[in-house]
Amino acid sequence: MKNLLTLILSVFFIFPFLAKSQTAEKGTIRGKVVEEIGGLPIPYAVVSVTEASAESPNATFQTDENGFFKFQNLKPGIYKVKVSFVGFNNFVIADIYITATDFEKNVGTIKLGQAQNSLSEVVITGEKPLIETDGDMITYNVSSSIHAEGSSAVDILKDVPMVEVDIEGKPTISGMRSTRIFINGRPSDYMTANIADLLNVLPSDAVEKIEVMTNPPAKYSADGEGIINIVLRKDFKVGFNGNVGVGAGLQGNKNANANASYKGKNYSINGGGSIRSSIGKGYNENFRTNQLNDPSQPEKEILSYYNQYNNSESDNSGGNFRVGFDWDINKKQNLKTAASYSENHSEGLTNNNFYNITEDFVEKSLRNQQNGSNGDNKTIVFNADYSYRIDTSGNTLSIGLTLNTNTNQSFRYYDRKYVFPTNLSPSLQHNNNDTGNEGINFNLDYEKPLFKKRDRLELGVAIGIRQNQSDLLVQDYSFKKETFSKNERLSNDFVYNERIYAAYGSYSYRKNGWTVKTAIRTEYTNVNFDLSTAQNYVVNPYFSAFPSLSVSKYIKKKYNVGLSYGIRVNRPRENTLNPQVNNADTLNISYGNPNLSPSYTHQLALSLGMYGRDWSFTPRITYSRATGVIERYRFVYEKDKDSYSETTYDNVGSNYYLSYILIGNYRPTKKTSVNGNFTLIQSNYQSTINQALSRGGLSIRSRFGMSIQLSKRTAVEGSLNYADNLVAQGRNRSSINSTLGFRQNFLKNRLSARITANDPFRGKNSYSFNEGTNFYAESFSENNTNNFTFNINYRFTRIKTNKVVVPPASKVVTKAN
Repeated sequence: MKNLLTLILSVFFIFPFLAKSQTAEKGTIRGKVVEEIGGLPIPYAVVSVTEASAESPNATFQTDENGFFKFQNLKPGIYKVKVSFVGFNNFVIADIYITATDFEKNVGTIKLGQAQNSLSEVVITGEKPLIETDGDMITYNVSSSIHAEGSSAVDILKDVPMVEVDIEGKPTISGMRSTRIFINGRPSDYMTANIADLLNVLPSDAVEKIEVMTNPPAKYSADGEGIINIVLRKDFKVGFNGNVGVGAGLQGNKNANANASYKGKNYSINGGGSIRSSIGKGYNENFRTNQLNDPSQPEKEILSYYNQYNNSESDNSGGNFRVGFDWDINKKQNLKTAASYSENHSEGLTNNNFYNITEDFVEKSLRNQQNGSNGDNKTIVFNADYSYRIDTSGNTLSIGLTLNTNTNQSFRYYDRKYVFPTNLSPSLQHNNNDTGNEGINFNLDYEKPLFKKRDRLELGVAIGIRQNQSDLLVQDYSFKKETFSKNERLSNDFVYNERIYAAYGSYSYRKNGWTVKTAIRTEYTNVNFDLSTAQNYVVNPYFSAFPSLSVSKYIKKKYNVGLSYGIRVNRPRENTLNPQVNNADTLNISYGNPNLSPSYTHQLALSLGMYGRDWSFTPRITYSRATGVIERYRFVYEKDKDSYSETTYDNVGSNYYLSYILIGNYRPTKKTSVNGNFTLIQSNYQSTINQALSRGGLSIRSRFGMSIQLSKRTAVEGSLNYADNLVAQGRNRSSINSTLGFRQNFLKNRLSARITANDPFRGKNSYSFNEGTNFYAESFSENNTNNFTFNINYRFTRIKTNKVVVPPASKVVTKAN
């Protein structure tokens, strides 16, 4: 009876379903992707098709060499097609109906408009691959990562290919000594005294993507060897939409954020805000062996040892608030404005034990020091961009203005007491440091398509004016008088002024799969700074030229070969020039070097992109040679029979590095994605300070990530990271760091909950060593990065949807496919 019932159900339900699938799953959506200006086909653009009710796409392809795409075997339903390509704005067609009787749809020619620049804000409206590579840029699409909600910009950057994040939250590009951080195409290092403070309060919900540029275009400053650009979301959809979220972790971290946007007929308004707080704990050990000569017997070497043990705890809290306005004045004119306010408050306490040990391993002295600190950092930034389309051929004139101001007020105290010998006097010191940054940046750019709109000419000028002032007041306490008095030797007022005038021109040529870009940027730099001690420094103004060239070729559908060359500069600025002494540890002091010179770097890169339907693989080889490299430099000396170390900056000499970079993505199934990158860098320092410091070696960075879409509403993602880097006087090693996240969506994907485990087994451990002509030092540290966090996010949307009129199938398109 049971078998008979099964047979009847099969006849009435399963067989008709199979028959229907054989006849109905024959839907087709096709089309062509071209440039809006000039109508040239765009090969290898990413096109995805998604059911209206689904979270992930049914299929993702790339257009062929003529810009055509075609999706087949689609069942009846409502679909949307999403198109994206690096350097162009994204395009979405919604409400494409496939029925049993009307199953073939041609969406016609989709015209992608070029973004104002590759580092500008771009509207991302559809699912995109996590990692995209193109020439000299790697794009990490945050919306495709589980970190898209409830995290900070620092959390995201830890998973971006070629990016390293130190324990303080400062990101750099692997193998590059000077990396600049941009936000929406504008330098952030002028906006805040500590970029890590800004990135820690910038929520991931506000970030659309992160671009890593190893050879930035000529319209951007030649400073630094590379740019990490953080592009913020706009969410420009017709109507009103946004999201709110809250989160908390076992280590005491908490966050809350909200973002919203409204788009009318010819304008849009967007804004958002977030507040965050966190608790940091760390343990650190430092061991230094000093190799000094006996003054009475110069030929005799005396060894001494210096050991340091530290425990630290910090509380950080802050917020970031943003608002933007985009206005299409008419068909030719557009105005965009944006303003942001960020603040960060920090408190910290560190207990240190310093042991001075003789050559015979006898403890000579033990000093206990307690360091306390608190600080407030506030930043205001205003941007305005105006563009005017001169004619219908694409001639465009644009003007940009950025105003920024930043204040940082910090207080530190150093309470030092000797456990033995007891005859040494204690000391108490207070440091008040008020720092201010003010800047204005102006740019005027002109773009003109040439030769049937196939090529592009760009011209522009820019002016950057900055002032940084650091007023340090150091006071020493007299235990006898019970009063504080100013330490004239350590107190100082440092004022740094910088003016950079720049002009650039670039030309892009495209034909038959070839793309050639050539450019030159010229800069005139005028810098001066002075101290309250009446010391004035005037750096002779200097003129620099920065040529660049890149050539790439698409071969069939699966390969892209690129070669690029450029020159970059690393200018010494206030952080490295300021001679103010930091004596938080009187046995290890540090200060800047006002006599530094700029360092110039020549970069040559060869890349090969290989693409398949479900995979991509991009190996790169980069050669770089820098002269006058600016690095931190430590030396040890003896005073009053004790050894001291001083750390400063210097043009240590020249350096070259040869790097091998492998970036890969693979999607074995529609619901599984694997990505990874591996970087191997061979470095060689040639020191002009001391030949004993000349050294070479390997640096390694690797990452492996995997995500699984368990269902339409459930996803799991994890990653592993490792880094081991060579520096001028030693090496920095880091243990493996891991992240595992689980996300579940509810209420038709409007509500999402996420649990993330960061370094679930133990906190981040790191080891480093450095050596000079008369010392060898090692450092071990552990921080409370191991944490479990829970985040919940709700999206609200009120969108007016206009149905797209789909033209009938085209015979020309059919033949091309």
